[in-house]
Amino acid sequence: MKNKSIKDLPIDKTWSLFLDRDGVVNLHYPNDYVKKWEEFFFLEGVLDALNILAHKFRRIVLVTNQQGVGKGVMSKEDLNFIHAEMLKEIRKYGGRLHMIYTATEKVENDKQKMRKPEIGMAKQAKKDFPEIDFERSIIVGDSLTDMQFGRKAGMKTVFIGDMNKLAEKDRYVVDYNFDSLAEFTAAL
Repeated sequence: MKNKSIKDLPIDKTWSLFLDRDGVVNLHYPNDYVKKWEEFFFLEGVLDALNILAHKFRRIVLVTNQQGVGKGVMSKEDLNFIHAEMLKEIRKYGGRLHMIYTATEKVENDKQKMRKPEIGMAKQAKKDFPEIDFERSIIVGDSLTDMQFGRKAGMKTVFIGDMNKLAEKDRYVVDYNFDSLAEFTAAL
């Protein structure tokens, strides 16, 4: 990880923010999935952070691998309902997400290369919002695949959580590290 401050980035309303979901926006269940709205819990400070971020970035999009749909653990309708309820709460607090991109296929069935670390969701966002410039974009995530996604697309990468979760050889893909989305937001 490079020794520099996030404040050194010239972030203005031309920048875009890509967010992972589980472990960044809401509680992540290791080895399980959020299968219904009653299991979805926003992490501390996220709703306030999303309000602040809405004023700093032109575009905010969510990019989330949700292979539980492909595995039959939940339906696409269940996932859409969770996201609809999540968006209601985010809006209630003054935040916004311009789009939610989901990769629901199982790893072995991902012919379109949508699942992170592949950049299919980033390419779709660029198609939907042509003004997105990956060199003026940040991905905030809590996994190696999130960081690889960002690096492959040419984004700045922000790792949420304990860097010890990443092998020493994989830490090169992390530009910045914070404990939470709220801490990242405060540092801007």
